[in-house]
Amino acid sequence: MMAASFVPDAAQAILLSKARSAGATDLETAAGPGGGMIVNGRLAGRPFVLVIPARWNGEAVLFGQGYATPGSTPGVPTDPIAKDPGGGTLEYIYREGLAVGIAAFDKSGIATESGAKNTLRLHDLVDELGATRQYVVGGSMGGSIVMSLIELYPGAFAGAVSMCGVTEGWLPLIEQLSDMRAAYNVLTDGTPYALPGVRDVTRSALPTVPTAGDATPGDAFREQQKMKVLMPVFALFTAAKANPGGKEARIVRQVAAIGGFAPDPAAFGAPLYSAALGMDDIVATMGGQPVGNFGKSYASPEMTTEEASDFNRRIQRFAADPKAVAYAHQWHEATGKFRVPLVTVHQTLDALVPFSQSDGLGRIVKNAGNAANLVQYEVPPTRFALPGGMDGYTHCGFSAEQNIAAFEAMRSWVRTGKKPGPDAVK
Repeated sequence: MMAASFVPDAAQAILLSKARSAGATDLETAAGPGGGMIVNGRLAGRPFVLVIPARWNGEAVLFGQGYATPGSTPGVPTDPIAKDPGGGTLEYIYREGLAVGIAAFDKSGIATESGAKNTLRLHDLVDELGATRQYVVGGSMGGSIVMSLIELYPGAFAGAVSMCGVTEGWLPLIEQLSDMRAAYNVLTDGTPYALPGVRDVTRSALPTVPTAGDATPGDAFREQQKMKVLMPVFALFTAAKANPGGKEARIVRQVAAIGGFAPDPAAFGAPLYSAALGMDDIVATMGGQPVGNFGKSYASPEMTTEEASDFNRRIQRFAADPKAVAYAHQWHEATGKFRVPLVTVHQTLDALVPFSQSDGLGRIVKNAGNAANLVQYEVPPTRFALPGGMDGYTHCGFSAEQNIAAFEAMRSWVRTGKKPGPDAVK
């Protein structure tokens, strides 16, 4: 529940009245920093949060949230300034006089469709409150939401930012996840490093919701399942580190070459647990298997001809469902035909959304003749500590300064019409 002691001033009361007239329900308010107002409520039954500064300048930023493990409950942070999912960006934006809003997804897992539609509902509400200009910002899956909004609803936002985003599209990323899991299954078969659960890469390996009679809280259960996937991966890397010329190190190099991720424990772990815990959701959301590998020939530079032949004989084969491919194209494969300034930032090595997503978007935009509306930045990777004394590459491991610089580069571009320079984000 929001704090009961907050009493909106006259101007804030007018905004709340407008919000109700525009269809917002279940409104609860609390004091925002500097005399502002935090509004939690529902639009068409879906939760949202909107934070409006005391001296609102009429601009607003809507934030596309990232991926959550299937089975978790979708929601929004009650106070996105105190608990900033934008890595410092939203607090900065708010203190600059802009309103900040987040709309919840209808579901966890792959949620580009409801993320875009619910964000658009919130956009329309903010317009009714008197917004003069709105921007959209997102990271990871939020980058896919950003792309959907600026390509499918071209008049809604004045500019956009994607950080470490799924900007090229879901199909190439799901293909990489599937290839990596399938390759890992083959190359660790019969070893202590094999993944637990179902081996079929078109299905999830483990459930993400506790079974009847299991009293483990849902989030704790999902963390347990995640660790079940990660522990054999970490064991593989521990053995590879102990013997760089041994069979485990060779497995690491070969899986990395086939999956397209870095030979790094986090860059293995994140894609593998995402695929192992999320594939049932992907298939259910998209209406079928979205990628296939019949006719695809796999190889690693270290494989002999005989080893490559054996690998291709043993790797699981599966077909794409045209219905799922069509869904993915709508929600969302980039067309490159957006009409507003877009700034993207990607680490050159990311543990989950590879840099190839940034390259792919750049190629698509260039082919669409739309390079005038895109500026892309690549920044160095960052690392974090892992169990067992290891470390690994982060996913979306940007500093607050990088996040803010990306937003300001886009906002200045919108305001002045001048493209940001190559050093705007470092």
